[in-house]
Amino acid sequence: MTADDRILPYTRWVGAIIVPFLVAAFVILYLFPTQTDELFAWTINPPLTAMFLASAYAGGIWFFVQVVRPNRWHAVRYGFPAVLVFSILLAISTFLHLAKFHSGHISFIVWVTLYITTPFLVFAAMIVNAPADPRKPDERDARIPAVFRILLALVGLAALVTGIFLFVVPQVAIDVWAWPLTPLTARVAGAILTLPGLVNVWMLGDARWSAFRQICQAQLVGLIFIAGALAIRNDDLDWTKPATPMFVWGIAVSLLVYAVFYAWGETALRRRRPVVRPAPQD
Repeated sequence: MTADDRILPYTRWVGAIIVPFLVAAFVILYLFPTQTDELFAWTINPPLTAMFLASAYAGGIWFFVQVVRPNRWHAVRYGFPAVLVFSILLAISTFLHLAKFHSGHISFIVWVTLYITTPFLVFAAMIVNAPADPRKPDERDARIPAVFRILLALVGLAALVTGIFLFVVPQVAIDVWAWPLTPLTARVAGAILTLPGLVNVWMLGDARWSAFRQICQAQLVGLIFIAGALAIRNDDLDWTKPATPMFVWGIAVSLLVYAVFYAWGETALRRRRPVVRPAPQD
């Protein structure tokens, strides 16, 4: 780790503030998805939608733990633009559908506070910490082959386009989606699907495995929980809709691609010798 490649205290504090809220939301939405009427900021039906959102929070927990712990800035920096857009979209969704929320409930107050403040906190972290990335590989690093970078960018692009579709035209998306949605939950699902696209696009300009290793871990965590949600709440899926097999197979293929990608990265990393840089001349 270079002297410059550090996560600043402000950025660590942002992560430390966000993690407990993600943990609480994950517990409610993944473990008690049928009780959102009593426990959450708004009633989410069917429960599969609640578990889908919880899966995104599971990946977020993993990501922000990496931000809080001793780490390098370049190992987490590409997750921040995705979190910024995700939080902005959820803030917009909240105010577009405010009548659907449990006004006065503690979970609603926390939700609104979180999504009003998070975009500003995350954006500030991106600005203050951005110059810290030396744009150099770690002393022990691997270069991601173009085939992986292009493939994952395409996977991300497919998710991003689907997410934008759900967010912008939720009424149209409702008619074809894999499980029942409302305009609010369609927009929330769309926000979730923008996350991988806004991460993977950076691979086209940065081939350092160290810059994506921990973010890939977070994406794998999210995908595993999504796959679990699809298995647990299989009855919520509407197999008469054209998007259902596409979504289910898309998650399965994405999980396989990310698993293979991560296995390649770890194998390549073990084979690499530390890069020996020449000592500065007097």
